[in-house]
Amino acid sequence: MAVYTAVDPDDLAALVARYDIGTVLSCKGIAEGVENSNFLLETTAGRFILTLYEKRVREDDLPFFVDLLGHLAARGCPVPAMIKDRAGTAIQQISGRAACIIQFLSGISLTHPSAGQCAAAGTALGAMHRALADYDGSRENSMGHRHWRGIAEATGNLDAVLPGLQAIVEDELAFLDAHWPADLPAHVIHADLFPDNVLMLGEHVTGLIDFYFAATDFRAYDVAVTHASWTFSDDGRDCDPALAGALMRGYASEVTLNDAEFAALPLLARGAALRFLLTRAHDWVHTPADALVTRKDPSPFLNRLRRYQAADAASLFAGA
Repeated sequence: MAVYTAVDPDDLAALVARYDIGTVLSCKGIAEGVENSNFLLETTAGRFILTLYEKRVREDDLPFFVDLLGHLAARGCPVPAMIKDRAGTAIQQISGRAACIIQFLSGISLTHPSAGQCAAAGTALGAMHRALADYDGSRENSMGHRHWRGIAEATGNLDAVLPGLQAIVEDELAFLDAHWPADLPAHVIHADLFPDNVLMLGEHVTGLIDFYFAATDFRAYDVAVTHASWTFSDDGRDCDPALAGALMRGYASEVTLNDAEFAALPLLARGAALRFLLTRAHDWVHTPADALVTRKDPSPFLNRLRRYQAADAASLFAGA
């Protein structure tokens, strides 16, 4: 979440007037994240999230996200509804951007999850995958394996981000191109289930949010993304075996990966680490200086990549 585009108060009042959600009391920008402009909207009826879609989220994809969240909600997954106005419309326009008003979910996004919270996140991920196994919607993964080279090229000189990064990325891209699997079980996945995209109260998951990278890809890749984001130290150098084991056991309580998926996890995790290394490097270079947004240091994902490249990387996924 972030703020790139300002909202005129009169335009906001006119937008809210189309809904049965009261009248505007306040609207405050939210600085976390990097993808869209997000605001905490308070009305006489309660709290909501106003999202204006920027950068990588295409307006043509928004009906897919509305349908996806509706499917998950119907299956009992704790996801935020995109609220429809009195005419039945969820996707709006404001400040020259496509926009949605979204249900506010209670809970806290974590910075340093406990083993119990990792287990709960793994269970929620597995339950989401079970709910998506028969979902007939699809979307190309615009941040998937086939697009990583393009992200690297669009960033420019990677050595200006981190010394020596250009050669590291070129070598890893060549390795992943040669070894990326082709036939693992796949369906729509979240693809970005970082701790800040999971809301919790204690060890209870109250919300899975920010589905704007959701796309059709390997379910085991989604596990690898979640492993990379939940189980490492802040600097990305150390994977905590207690956290990793809890995450994997939580997932296994809902979904059993087959042998090929489990064997592929270290490779898929290398891909996940490279994906976030590249997108963070790209945003480090290209985020506007005046944007209300917190840029994220790419170096912790370079450290994760190195850890997943190690000969004992398979041991990081023990516990399933």
